[in-house]
Amino acid sequence: MRIFVIAAAVLALTAASAQAQMGGGRRQPNEGGQKTDNKPKVDEKAYKAALDRIPVPKEKYDPWSGARPNEPAKKPK
Repeated sequence: MRIFVIAAAVLALTAASAQAQMGGGRRQPNEGGQKTDNKPKVDEKAYKAALDRIPVPKEKYDPWSGARPNEPAKKPK
């Protein structure tokens, strides 16, 4: 009897997790079958203008500068 109860509990837990993975809830259909487009329209001219306003850096960015030591100053020959 004890084995039957344990087996039933294991089976119930397995079925519950499988149900959670499958997402077995009811879904509401869209009204009229039309998708609503809430994304803003991208204006190409404004995008290019924004890219042109980004200043050009004077020196090259090195993301690994903190991970390696600085190069020693080169001695002139």
